[in-house]
Amino acid sequence: MSEESSGKSGNGNTDESTNGNAAAAGNAEEPRVLFEKDGRVARVTINRPAVLNAMDLRTHEELARAWDAFEADDDLWVAVLSGAGERAFSVGQDLKELAGRVRDGTAGTATFGSRGKPGWPRLTERFELAKPVVASVRGYAMGGGFELALACDLVVAAEDATFALPEARLGLMAGAGGVFRLTRQLPWKTAMGHLLTGRPMDARRAFELGLVNEVVPAAELDACTDRWVSDILRCAPLSVRAIKEAATRSATVPLEEAFAMRYPWEERRMAGRDAVEGPLAFVEKRTPDWEGR
Repeated sequence: MSEESSGKSGNGNTDESTNGNAAAAGNAEEPRVLFEKDGRVARVTINRPAVLNAMDLRTHEELARAWDAFEADDDLWVAVLSGAGERAFSVGQDLKELAGRVRDGTAGTATFGSRGKPGWPRLTERFELAKPVVASVRGYAMGGGFELALACDLVVAAEDATFALPEARLGLMAGAGGVFRLTRQLPWKTAMGHLLTGRPMDARRAFELGLVNEVVPAAELDACTDRWVSDILRCAPLSVRAIKEAATRSATVPLEEAFAMRYPWEERRMAGRDAVEGPLAFVEKRTPDWEGR
């Protein structure tokens, strides 16, 4: 994504480009993460193209600030996550930084999750985030980069995208949810084949397996992503959040229990103005004026 706001937004909102991370970083070094408000859309870009958008500890800290800002802003209804440049969405953990910490004895041990580490909770552990996140993937989505995509609600990929969890080849663990999410989102043996070997899959194969919503030529990636975003913005935001909440929270429980569970976002939707606006707009043959409440 460009650092400039694209000007595409829904519901007639004025575009606003921001880069709060630069000030938050406290120095003149270029931010690791770009955060832009584009109408109702938060555009979050991992900004380390020279190292294929590998994520060091500072990147995780800046990503956490971006997700905090997105979650807290009532004017933002959907986020798009991408990687800067043309070569990678993200290749995951910055292994050079990790090797440096191993050499100086500060690496410690790592397993599942990021609690107690910079950037916690990372997107892969923001289980209560009800707003939708769309991954726009070009090039490599490896390791933690693939885990970020797996944690998103929709994935749009360029034809040159490659996905893999190569941790087993490095003596590591796909501990940011990859080992859990891949076995939930793919048939068991298919998932285990990729986890136990580190074998990559191209964008077309990921689409065939249901990990990707749409695959397009690289030149069409941004436009395709924006079409998905526009379709989300045509829907009532509280309905979108209630649907995401209900789908994710009920995914591993029996159907009878799913019907009986309490869903806070569904309670908000039922009591909200948009639940009245939608049917009225349909009957009156006009576009709904969603308020998000």
